[in-house]
Amino acid sequence: MTTLCTIYRFLKTVVILLFALTLSACDNAEKPSDQWESAVQGHYTAALSSDGKYGIVGSIQHGASLWDMQRKERLFNLNHAKGQFTLLSAAAFSPEGRYAATASDRTIVLWEVATGEPVWFWTSPGDILGMALTPNGDYAALALDNHTAVLFDIKNGGVKRTFNHNEKVRSIAISADGSHLLTGSDDFIARLWDIQSAEVLKSWRHENNVITTALSDDGRYAFTAAQADQANIWDTNSGKQLSTLPIKKGSYIMGAAYTVARFSSNGQKLMTGTNSQLVQLWDVKTAKQLKRWRISKKEQWKPTSAAVLAVAFRGNNRYVAIGSNGLSYKLQ
Repeated sequence: MTTLCTIYRFLKTVVILLFALTLSACDNAEKPSDQWESAVQGHYTAALSSDGKYGIVGSIQHGASLWDMQRKERLFNLNHAKGQFTLLSAAAFSPEGRYAATASDRTIVLWEVATGEPVWFWTSPGDILGMALTPNGDYAALALDNHTAVLFDIKNGGVKRTFNHNEKVRSIAISADGSHLLTGSDDFIARLWDIQSAEVLKSWRHENNVITTALSDDGRYAFTAAQADQANIWDTNSGKQLSTLPIKKGSYIMGAAYTVARFSSNGQKLMTGTNSQLVQLWDVKTAKQLKRWRISKKEQWKPTSAAVLAVAFRGNNRYVAIGSNGLSYKLQ
């Protein structure tokens, strides 16, 4: 019996190795130019500043941290209570990069990026599933489990605007000038809002929960992606679909999904990450794939994948990404 078990383990290892080598041979994705460990046991939340210089990670072992992505250096502890590791549900940077915010289920902390010092601490009106910040960190746009998104005054307290859905709001994005808001919900709908009036400007129906949203800096383009289903780029002026990005459809659990997306500052390119290690760069108007990378698994021969949690443009054809496997990456 011992001999049979040994043979079985050997054959199993050979099959896994051959499968991995076959995938590697067929995959035309590039490898990251550099990578480093930012958490021993993995990330469950991550965010990058608009210029990719700073990153926030929520890790299993260390809680919340602020990183210098250029120097690959952990700068500050962003846990919400001394001596405790905060389980982050969301994190975000203000567009100009001066402030960052972290959220656990119902608490929000605003931080100064330069010093790592907390500015304000608040309680949310619902469990936080996603977050984005307006310029200068004045307001936090919160995606909540109570079927609403809210514009929360993170410096003075209180809800300034409420944006309604019929199910949980999973994803939220805000234009760099703070004029438009994009929400994605479990009601299969993505909505574009005027922030000042809370008026619905556009509404786009999907075939599954809308889990990922992004807006270009000027609000001209929107990206929406449903779980294991369609991912689209929209013209927000006309409401028309510009293109659909390819995705492997499947069940809610097994299907591929775009887990994160970000437009370049000029709105001409879109960077996406998936739940299957893939980072892709797209031309916004044509949906042509310009480049693709596959982030590495932490333990190469184990049959586990990694989701891409955050992406950013660094300029001069340089990019950064953070994976759920506890690794951060430089891409070229």
